[in-house]
Amino acid sequence: MKILLAGLMFLFVELQYTLWVGDKGLVELWRLQKTVAATKQENQRLQHRNTILQAEVVDLKTGLDAIEERARSDLGMIKKDEIFFQIIEE
Repeated sequence: MKILLAGLMFLFVELQYTLWVGDKGLVELWRLQKTVAATKQENQRLQHRNTILQAEVVDLKTGLDAIEERARSDLGMIKKDEIFFQIIEE
C-alpha cells in the first residue's frame, strides 16, 4: 500500500513537472503564443504597407497627377512656361 501510494505520488509530481516545465508544457505554450501574437502584429503591419504600395502602383499606372507630383517632388522638375521660386529661410 505504501509503495503504491509512493508510486502514485511520484507519478503525480512527474506529471506536474512535465505540465509546467517540460518541453511541451505550459511555459512553452505561453512562449509560442507570444511569438504568434508578435508575428500576427508584424503581418498586419506589412499587410497595411502592401495595401499602401499597391494603391500607389495603381495610381502611378493610371494617373498622370501622381507621375507629375513625383517628378516635381523627387526630381525637382517644372512644367513648360512655369517659374520656379525657391524660398530659403534664415
